[in-house]
Amino acid sequence: MGNGAKAQQKRDRNEKGAGKEAKSQLKTNVAAQSFKCKTCFSTFQSTTTRKALEEHATNKHSKDYDACFA
Repeated sequence: MGNGAKAQQKRDRNEKGAGKEAKSQLKTNVAAQSFKCKTCFSTFQSTTTRKALEEHATNKHSKDYDACFA
């Protein structure tokens, strides 16, 4: 088998996989934004810990967790 045949086989293999489209995670990330600060309307993902939310409330707004997120 010559190099030309190997190159053609490689092109054929790549052509089969070329139909796949890129998958973006942007829509998933937007859907995961489940916490929203009532003061500044910043959104946080559902995996954010309560401690991080409390730090946001105290550092940004000088309020407690319940005033910003409850």
